[in-house]
Amino acid sequence: MVQKGLDAMDNIYLTIYNQLVQQIESGRLRPQSKLPSEYELTKMYDTSRETVRKALNLLAQNGYIQKVKGKGSFVLNVNQMEFPVSGLVSFKELTQRLGKESRTKVISLKAMAPDESVAAHLNISPSQPVWQVIRTRSFQDEAIILDKDHFRQDIVPELTTEICEDSIYEYLERRLDKPISFAKKVITVEEPSEEDWELLDFDGYPMIVVVKNYVYLEDATLFQYTESRHRPDKFRFVDFARRYH
Repeated sequence: MVQKGLDAMDNIYLTIYNQLVQQIESGRLRPQSKLPSEYELTKMYDTSRETVRKALNLLAQNGYIQKVKGKGSFVLNVNQMEFPVSGLVSFKELTQRLGKESRTKVISLKAMAPDESVAAHLNISPSQPVWQVIRTRSFQDEAIILDKDHFRQDIVPELTTEICEDSIYEYLERRLDKPISFAKKVITVEEPSEEDWELLDFDGYPMIVVVKNYVYLEDATLFQYTESRHRPDKFRFVDFARRYH
């Protein structure tokens, strides 16, 4: 009889957990919204406070809620993607890891002489041609990244819309046999530009996260300068740091 009682409690706490997960992932419970209190949940599910707490603890452990002492449980933004600051990963690779659908739209692709700023970023002469690629990246049907890429044309002799819509890094490494090695990144927070408002689904955010990437091949050749503009609510920029003594 005791075992049956324990099994029933497990079933109820998993029911509470799964139903709340579904509501959070579907957006019915929005980020920063407050969950019903423990007392309210015990009434809603006709169960004990111990069972409710077990469900809430599991939600907290799996990153769905934050429990604030004396205030209650608040929904976290589960649609944020973790962008590794110290890693070098393409948008296609990132969304594939998450098992989510994404789409890249090429706004502009052209070979051109770089302006003084781009030439300085790539450490090349203004007469040395580059590819300029402007793309938006969509995740869950929202355009959330604006990428403005510049590639040295002597390193990347050909680019097509199809390649840019798929993965330029995959094309370089698999088709051109040019392994990419490392990057320097500079991250700033800026006011959105008119171009940001025009091309991204911006939803009224007063800022945008700008990641400037200087990307190098295995032989330490700087071949790419990118300004990647991210909607701030969709990303967490994460790193791992170790203190040396």
